[in-house]
Amino acid sequence: MAKVKVGVNGYGTIGKRVATAVRMQDDMEVIGVTKTRPNFETLMAIEKGFDVYVPDASVEAFQKAGVKYAGTIKDLYRKVDIMVDCTPGSFGAQYKTEYAEAGVKGIFQGGEEHGLTGISFNSTANYSESWGAQFSRVVSCNTTGLLRTLFLIDKEYKIKNAYVTIVRRAADPGDSKNGPINGLEPSVKLPTHHGPDVQSIMPWLNINTMAVKASTTLMHMHTVVAELSRETTTEEVLEIFRKAPRVRLVRSKDGIKTTADIMEMARDIGRDRSDMYEIVVWEDGVKVVGNKLYYYQGVHQESDVVPENVDCIRSMCKLAEKASDSVRKTNDAMHIPNKG
Repeated sequence: MAKVKVGVNGYGTIGKRVATAVRMQDDMEVIGVTKTRPNFETLMAIEKGFDVYVPDASVEAFQKAGVKYAGTIKDLYRKVDIMVDCTPGSFGAQYKTEYAEAGVKGIFQGGEEHGLTGISFNSTANYSESWGAQFSRVVSCNTTGLLRTLFLIDKEYKIKNAYVTIVRRAADPGDSKNGPINGLEPSVKLPTHHGPDVQSIMPWLNINTMAVKASTTLMHMHTVVAELSRETTTEEVLEIFRKAPRVRLVRSKDGIKTTADIMEMARDIGRDRSDMYEIVVWEDGVKVVGNKLYYYQGVHQESDVVPENVDCIRSMCKLAEKASDSVRKTNDAMHIPNKG
C-alpha cells in the first residue's frame, strides 16, 4: 500500500516532534516541513534530512542567508495528501483556506478554536469521528491529558462532576521571553478554556476547571476530583489506569516526587528530545472515598499530543479503522509501551 504523504507546516516545538514521529511510521512519510525564517531550527531540519519549504514572503530572507530550500509552501501542497498545521494559533483560518484550495487535508492543533474544523480529535475518546474528514483538530496538551484519563473513568463509572485545577508551566524550556519568573499567576477569567475544550469531545461531561501559571518550564500538573455515579475502590481505578494506553503510573515512594523526576525518567529511558508522551499518574496519589475520586497527573506539554497527531492522520486518511490498531501501531513505532 502506498504511504500517505505528509507535510508539516511549522517546524517548532510541536512540528519538529510530529515530523520525527511521522518519519518513524511505515505507512506514512514526511515530504517536507515549512519554516518562515532561516534560523537554527531550519538548519537542524535540513541536517536531519527534511526538505524545507517557505512562504513566498520568506524567499528573500532565505536567499540572503544562503540557506537552501526545496520550494515554496504552495509547491509542498502539490506533493502531499495531508498537512499537519503546527503554526501559531492565529494562522489557522488562513491556512485552512489554502489547504482547501489546494485540495489537501489539514490537521490543526489545540491553539485553534474547535469551530475552525467542527471536529476535535483524541485517540482515546473519539478516533472514528475524524474518519475520512478533510479537516480536524488535535486538542491541546492539557485537554489531551484530561481526556486520556477522564474518558476511561467516565466510561466505567459515569462522572457526575469533575473539578480540575491545572498548575501550568509558564513557558517551554526554550522560551526566554515569557514568565512569570518568580511568582504564581492565577487565570482569573473563569471557567478556564480547558473545560469547554474537553466538552468539544465529551459534551455530556460536567467539568469545571481553574488554572495557575507557575515558575517552571518542565510540565503541567493536574489535580483532579471526580464525583462518580457509584462507589468504587482505589484499586479498581488504578487497574483502569494500568491498562490505559499512554498512561504511565509512577510512585512517589520510588523517588518520583516531582515533574523534574519525570523528565529525568524520560531521559533515562532514552526518549527522543527527553519526551514523555504518556500522561503520568502518581499511583500513591490516587484515592477513592465513597464515590469521590482524587488523583494527580503530569502532562509534558511538548510531546503528549504528538502520537495523537499520528493517529489523527490514520483516521483522516483511512489507514486504520480501529483506534486500538492505530494506537498500537503508533506506540510500537515511537517506543511507547503497549498494554494488554
